[in-house]
Amino acid sequence: MQPDSLRPASADASFRRYFRIDAVVGTFIVMDAPPQHENCQPFVTVARLMQQARLRVPEVLAWDQASGFMLLTDLGGQTLMQCIDPGNAQANLALYLQAVDVLIAWQLASRPGLLPTYDRALLSRELELFPQWYLARHRAVSVDAALRTTLDSVFDRILAHNLAQPQVFVHRDFMPRNLMAPAAPGQPLGVLDFQDAVYGPISYDIASLMRDAFLSWDEDFVIDVTVRYWERARKVGLPVADDFGEFYRAVEWMGLQRHLKVAGIFARLTLRDGKPQYLADTPRFIAYIRATCSRYRELTPLLRLVDRVEGSIEPAAWVIGR
Repeated sequence: MQPDSLRPASADASFRRYFRIDAVVGTFIVMDAPPQHENCQPFVTVARLMQQARLRVPEVLAWDQASGFMLLTDLGGQTLMQCIDPGNAQANLALYLQAVDVLIAWQLASRPGLLPTYDRALLSRELELFPQWYLARHRAVSVDAALRTTLDSVFDRILAHNLAQPQVFVHRDFMPRNLMAPAAPGQPLGVLDFQDAVYGPISYDIASLMRDAFLSWDEDFVIDVTVRYWERARKVGLPVADDFGEFYRAVEWMGLQRHLKVAGIFARLTLRDGKPQYLADTPRFIAYIRATCSRYRELTPLLRLVDRVEGSIEPAAWVIGR
């Protein structure tokens, strides 16, 4: 190793830091994950499961558990996000279908009992980030008894929809920023940031991929990729609904849960952790929330709440009525 070549490799929303270091045989990644803030055991566990599923992930070469340092293989410096042309959706179809192939390989490896369960308690804790951090702390909205009743009613509906789905391995942040471009022709995409993986609803990762935290697509493209995922998933025997319309509704309800969670997380990153850059993407999540809520009558109370908080009554531009 060449210590004087150590340099930042990527930014992260957590306490983890990543550095690239040169060696005679190439480059490696050093992960600094302070043990008082980060538990690296899930990273090691999920990396092993993904390797068994033949996914391209960093290999753990060394781990100083006491100090929180890891030496990892380097998947390269170009993310899928950096390969995408945001102005031409169809030009990116092949890249997204490569991501779909990776996702299906991961889901096909699913077995219960190996990862934490994405159960009602965990989903509920995530939903609570929205009133706690986005409404109360960021928007200074008083979460009084009436508002609490509205939120509880809507959250119960969201949980019921999402907990009814078949369960598989879930990456939990499956998006272009966490997928790495192939290092050589014919290689699959690489996968990063998988330490929070769980066993949960099958629609979660495709919802994450197509309703990205940092990139939005017209719904025509979202449906195009989602239906291609659904067709491939059915062909290989994954437990998706036989009717695409039913599956797409599941994706929307799962996506709504994620969007509420991430809106809260981005507010927390700004207000608690001093990382204001994430809050700049919050309007994207509000648009996703409004788009889904405007489509389902039982979500009208949440739509009215968001409209009141945001001072907006116009429907999201990318929504196509069905």
